[in-house]
Amino acid sequence: MINNKIRTAMMHYSAPPTVGGVEAVIRAHAKTFIEEGYPVSVITGTGEKAALPPGVGFVHLPMLDSQHKDILEINEGLEKGIVQKGYYKVRDNIKTHLEEKLQGFDNVIVHNVFSKHYNLPFTEALHQLLDEGKIKNCIAWCHDFSWATERDKPFLYDRWPWDLLRTFREDTQYVVVSKKRQRVMAKTFNIPKRKIKVIYNGIGPKELMGVSEETNTLIESLGLDRADLIVLMPVRVTHAKNIELAMHVAARLRSEHCTPQFLMTGPPDPHDPENLAYFEELKKLRTRLKVEKNFRFLYEENPDTDEAYILDMKIVEELYRVCDLVFMPSHSEGFGMPILEAGFAGKPVFATEIPAVVEIGGDDIHLIDLAQGPEKVAEQILEWASNDSDYQFRVKTRQKYTWQTIFRERIQPLLAG
Repeated sequence: MINNKIRTAMMHYSAPPTVGGVEAVIRAHAKTFIEEGYPVSVITGTGEKAALPPGVGFVHLPMLDSQHKDILEINEGLEKGIVQKGYYKVRDNIKTHLEEKLQGFDNVIVHNVFSKHYNLPFTEALHQLLDEGKIKNCIAWCHDFSWATERDKPFLYDRWPWDLLRTFREDTQYVVVSKKRQRVMAKTFNIPKRKIKVIYNGIGPKELMGVSEETNTLIESLGLDRADLIVLMPVRVTHAKNIELAMHVAARLRSEHCTPQFLMTGPPDPHDPENLAYFEELKKLRTRLKVEKNFRFLYEENPDTDEAYILDMKIVEELYRVCDLVFMPSHSEGFGMPILEAGFAGKPVFATEIPAVVEIGGDDIHLIDLAQGPEKVAEQILEWASNDSDYQFRVKTRQKYTWQTIFRERIQPLLAG
C-alpha cells in the first residue's frame, strides 16, 4: 500500500536508460521505495520515465545534465579557474525550477551533486535552497569525491565555488557507500566520521535469481530471506520419504541456534485415506517439536487463498536456486531424481543410500546414516555449514544486503514526513 503522506525526490545529473553505477543505484532505490509503499520521483537532466520502475515519477530538467551545452561551456571556464557570467544565469535558472519542482516533497536524496564538480551551478543552487529552507529533509548520497580524486584535482581551485564540494552542512544527512568512502569524506570535509552514515549497496534477489513473481511472493511470505538455512525437500508426502526424521533434524538445528526453513514441495495424496492420516500425524509431530515455523508443507502455504497449494514444476525449479541444500532422508527411492536436479543446480545434497546416490553421486553426496539418528544428521549439516565459505557468504548477503532489508533498516530511518 502506498503511503501518500511521505514523498521523496531523487536527484542526479542523469537517470536510466543512461548506463552507470549511480544510475543503477537510483533505479534500485526507486524500485524499493515503490515496493515498500513510498511514493518517489526522479528529477534529473537526462533519462526516461519508461526506463524507471512502474509507479516512479519522472521530472526532466535539462540544465541538471552535466553534458548540457550551457554546462559544458561553463565547465570550460571553470577548468581554467574562471567563473563566466553565464554561470550565474544558469545557477539561478536551476534554482528557480528546482524550487518549483520540489514543493510537496518531504525528502530530497541527492546523488553525488554535493561532492562532484560536473555541474557546479546545480550544486550551488541546492546550497542556496537549503540556506533558504526550501528543502525539507536533504540526504546527500555521496558515491565519489572530486577533491579526493587525483584526476579531478587539476580542475579544482581553493576558493568558491569549488569549495562547495567539501563544505559540510549541519542541515543535511550525509551517506556514503563504504567505510573507506566514509574515511575519505571525513578527511575531505574535515568532519568526524560519526557525522557520515555508511549504507552499502544491495541486491534484488528476484532479479538476480531469476524467480517468478509467484516464487518471490512465497519467499517473502515465508521469510526465507531471514533463514540461516533453507533446506529443500522436493518430494511428496509419503512414509517412504522419512519426513519424521527431517522434522527432528529441524528441531535439533533450532536447539543449536540455527534458524532453518525446511520446504517440502509435494502434497499428500487426497485420494488415499492412509496417506492423509499420515499427513495429519506429521502436522501433530511438527507441533510437538515446535517447528511449525521451521518446517513448511508448501501444500498449505498458498499465498493467495486458503485452498491447497499445488506447485507446478517451474516453482520447484526456482526453489532449487533459492535453497542452500537438498535433503533426502528417504527409507527407499526407485531412483531419486532430486539428486540429479540438485547437482545440476550446484546445491549440496544430504541423502541416504538411494540408487541415485550410490550409483551416480558417490563421494560427491553427503551420506547420512539413519541408524545414527537426527542429532548426528544435524551435526553433519552444521559441520558442513561451518566450513563452506560460499554458503556463509550467501547467507550474509541474503540476510543483510537485499535492497528491502537495507531500506527498512538503514534508509527508512533517514526519511522525514
